[in-house]
Amino acid sequence: MRENESDFDVVVVGSGAAGMTAALTAAHHGLSVVVVEKADTFGGSTARSGGGVWIPGNEVLRRAGVTDSAEEAETYLAHVVGSDVPTARQRAFLSHGPAMLSFVLAHSPVRFAWVPGYADYYPEAPGGLPAGRSIEPRPLDARVLGAELRHLAPPYLAVQSKVTVTARDYRWLSLGMRHPRAAIASVRVAGRLLRSKALRRRTLGLGQALAAGLRAGLADAGVPVWLGTPMSGLELDGDRVVGIRVDGRVIRARRGVLLATGGFEHNGAMRRKYQRAPIGTEWTVGAPGNVGDGITAGEDVGAALDLMDDAWWGPSVPLPRGPFFLLAERSLPGCVLVNGAGRRYVNEAAPYVDVVHAMYDNHSDEVPHVPSWLVFDQRYRDRYLFAGKSPRQALPRSWYESGILQRASSLEGLAGKTRLPATALTETVTRFNRYAETGHDEDFAKGDSAYDRYYGDPRNRPNPCLGALVNPPFYAVRIVPGDLGTKGGLRTDERARVLRADGIPIPGLYAAGNASAAVMGHSYAGAGATIGPAMTFGYVAALDLATVEVTAG
Repeated sequence: MRENESDFDVVVVGSGAAGMTAALTAAHHGLSVVVVEKADTFGGSTARSGGGVWIPGNEVLRRAGVTDSAEEAETYLAHVVGSDVPTARQRAFLSHGPAMLSFVLAHSPVRFAWVPGYADYYPEAPGGLPAGRSIEPRPLDARVLGAELRHLAPPYLAVQSKVTVTARDYRWLSLGMRHPRAAIASVRVAGRLLRSKALRRRTLGLGQALAAGLRAGLADAGVPVWLGTPMSGLELDGDRVVGIRVDGRVIRARRGVLLATGGFEHNGAMRRKYQRAPIGTEWTVGAPGNVGDGITAGEDVGAALDLMDDAWWGPSVPLPRGPFFLLAERSLPGCVLVNGAGRRYVNEAAPYVDVVHAMYDNHSDEVPHVPSWLVFDQRYRDRYLFAGKSPRQALPRSWYESGILQRASSLEGLAGKTRLPATALTETVTRFNRYAETGHDEDFAKGDSAYDRYYGDPRNRPNPCLGALVNPPFYAVRIVPGDLGTKGGLRTDERARVLRADGIPIPGLYAAGNASAAVMGHSYAGAGATIGPAMTFGYVAALDLATVEVTAG
C-alpha cells in the first residue's frame, strides 16, 4: 500500500479494457482515480484476446465507408439479445459506444481499423450487416509503454509475443496457400517481423495493442495503476460503498467504486454452482486471476446477479498446454463435428457461442455431446492451418498420446479409436459428402450465412464451407466447451450502477466488463461484442461518477 495515498474520487478495480477505459475517462473529467489490480501485470483477459471491438456507428466504420444507421443497429441488437436485457441498457450501449471510441482515440495511442467482411454473427437478421461492424487495434509500437512494457500481461499464445498478426491477416493465413491473399498476408506479417528486428523494436497486435495503448493513455493522464494489490472486500458507510479494503487498509472512493475484475471462469466452485456439467476451469482461455472476486464482493453488499449460467463459449481443443479456441477451422471445407453417437448436431461454422449452447442443450448420458469430435481428412490437413499448425505439418505426438487426436486409414478404424459407432459415423460422412457435391447442407445450412463464409475457402466450389471427406488418413480431434470468459455477473442498469434484486442501485457501486452481466444476454452480436460493451460501460460509469456528489473522507 502506498503511504498517504488512500483517498480518491474514483477507485477502479481491475485493469482490463473496461477498467482502464473508465479510469481514463474519469481522469479527463477532472477526477482523481486509481486503478487497483491484484495481478502483477495489467491487461487481464483483454491482453490475451483478439482485441476486437463491436460498436455500431463509430467513426472508424464511417471513415471506412461502412453504411450503417442507428435504427439498423438498434433493430439488430434487439433481435440478437431479445428480452434477456432491458432495452434501456441496449440503447445506452449503442448511444454511448461511438463517443467512447472517439474519446479513446483522442486520449490514447490506440488506433483501430475495420475488419472488412467480418460479418455480424447473424448478418441475415433484421439490421445485421454482412460486411460487418467489427474493428480491431492497429499494430502498436511497444515503445509507447516505456518501462511499463514489462508489466503487460502476456498474450495467450506465446507466438504472439514475436509475430504480430491482425484479425484481417488471420482470415487469409488460415487458408494456407490456397488463396493469393494468403500469400499477401504472409508477406505482410513477415514484413512486420523483419522491420521489428531491424529496428530492434517490438510491435504489439490484437489485445496486446489495445491493453498497451490504454495503459499508455493512463500514464499520460497521470493515473496510477497499482499492481499486486488484491481487493479483499468493499467498504460501506451505511448502505453506500465508500471504498475497498486492501491489506487491512481502506482505499476510499469519494464518488464511487467501479468493479471491472473480470468473470469467474477460473473458480471451479462457482462454475459448478451456476453452470451445467460437465464444466471446469481447464477449458477457459480467460486470465488466470479471474475467480469472481468482484462478483462475490458485490453480492456480499446486496447486489443481484444475472446470466451466471452462461459464458463467452467456443468449441475448443483441450491441448496439453491449454485449450485452443477454434475459429476458422470449423468453417473450412472438409470437416464435420459429431457427437458421441457419431452424428452431426449443429452447423459447424455457426457462431461459437451457439455451437457450445448446442453441445449443452443436447448433452445426455445416452447421447453425449461433450466431448464432441471434429473429423477431417488428409486433404483438409494438406490445405489448411489447424490449431496453429501449418498445412502438411505433422501434428504433435503429444496430441496423439493424450488421446486428443486420433488418426486411421478408414472411417471405421477412426470410429474404433474414438469409440464412436462406426455405422453412424460412416453414414454421417457419406451424407455430408453429398451436400458438398450439391453445395447445400440440407441438415444445418452450413455455408448459407455470410458469417459462415467469412472463414470459408473462396476457391472451394460450389460452397466455400462444404468439402467432401474422401482422402485417407482420417483424423478426429476431441472438442470441448471452452470459453473466453464467463458472461454472468452483477446486475447493472443503463448507467452501469450495480442493482439490488429490487432494482434499486447500490449507492457508490458500479460494474463493467465480465464482472457485470453482459448486455449481449445469452447471445453474441459480432466479433468484439465482449470488449466493445466492456469499454462502453466503463466509460458510462465514469461519466456518471463525474456527476455524483462527493462524500466526506
